[in-house]
Amino acid sequence: MSLKSQRRMAAEILDVGEERVWIDPERIEDVENAITREDIKRLIKEGVIRKIKDKGVSRARARMMREKKRRGRRRGAGSRSGASGARVDHLKEWVERVRAIRRRLRELKEKRVITVRTYRQLYLKAKAGVFKSITDLHQYIETHGLRRKR
Repeated sequence: MSLKSQRRMAAEILDVGEERVWIDPERIEDVENAITREDIKRLIKEGVIRKIKDKGVSRARARMMREKKRRGRRRGAGSRSGASGARVDHLKEWVERVRAIRRRLRELKEKRVITVRTYRQLYLKAKAGVFKSITDLHQYIETHGLRRKR
């Protein structure tokens, strides 16, 4: 005999899909005779009908991936998504650049290559983001004749 209606009722009671209803093969006759919901509930209580555990998603691959990334792997061109600009911290980049330019300006002032007044002007320009690099700063100094006359 078919256990379709019993399986459907059990699935409804256990709040799972019909595929996740386990029926004890030893007690199939008892299940066949169960007609009402009460009968099914009694069989569930007796352990004749049970809920099959849901299969989860394994975290093993995710753990392996995390470990590889922690070791600095998976960073090649093929693993990157998004624009190159999305992978860099623009603020950190700017801070590094400005610090380098300010360091060079300080050196030029201490070596008396530029005047204090010129230093101050260039310092403020550096703050405003006028210079893209130290080379850019030097080019600006040359083209505008800001070197101190010896």
